[in-house]
Amino acid sequence: MENSMKLKSIVFTAIFALSSTLVFSQDFTQTDSVSVQIERQDIHRQHSIGSSLFLLGNFAPGDPVYFYQLNYGYQLTPKDFILVEAITWTYYEPLGTYGSSEKLYPGKVRAYGVGLGYQRFLCNNFYTTVEATPFLQQFYDTDNKKIQKGFQLYLQFILGYRFEFFKERLFIEPAYAIKYWPVNTNFPASFAAIESGAPKYIFEPSLNFGFRF
Repeated sequence: MENSMKLKSIVFTAIFALSSTLVFSQDFTQTDSVSVQIERQDIHRQHSIGSSLFLLGNFAPGDPVYFYQLNYGYQLTPKDFILVEAITWTYYEPLGTYGSSEKLYPGKVRAYGVGLGYQRFLCNNFYTTVEATPFLQQFYDTDNKKIQKGFQLYLQFILGYRFEFFKERLFIEPAYAIKYWPVNTNFPASFAAIESGAPKYIFEPSLNFGFRF
């Protein structure tokens, strides 16, 4: 029954994300195919690499977050991009109440993931992004001993704006996102007790940067 509910949750979320993205893509109809082909000839610097300015959080006081992120983007059309993101972080409290949790885990969670996303530019450099990242999670106790492993499916729906510099070679993307993890498995009992009742979603800002080539 629990697995069935998780599957329904995943399917619902995927349908919602896909439908939302398609709404913003209606201007790409068959009647526009010729103009799209012409526009493709004008695409320059089709590749990009980047990361997040939140890397600076690694230097903040307190428990280390070990946050690292590497993004790769490939431009399909003047308005459409495919994204691949490798990311890892460590967290010590439920993600749904991150930064304001009343209780911390009796240890920490180390997560590693590689995600795939679709980015669609709307107008005046505003964009939306839909991204899904499967995470392998490793649980550690207070003695830094690995207890067990789990799996998390992490979904993001993002609205942002791209600022471009130096003939569009460099860019910064401030954005706001809803992040949702419908699957979060194999928590140790002591971690699950802290996680119980915490939301499985959170609204967060982001600030990515990158280089096009």
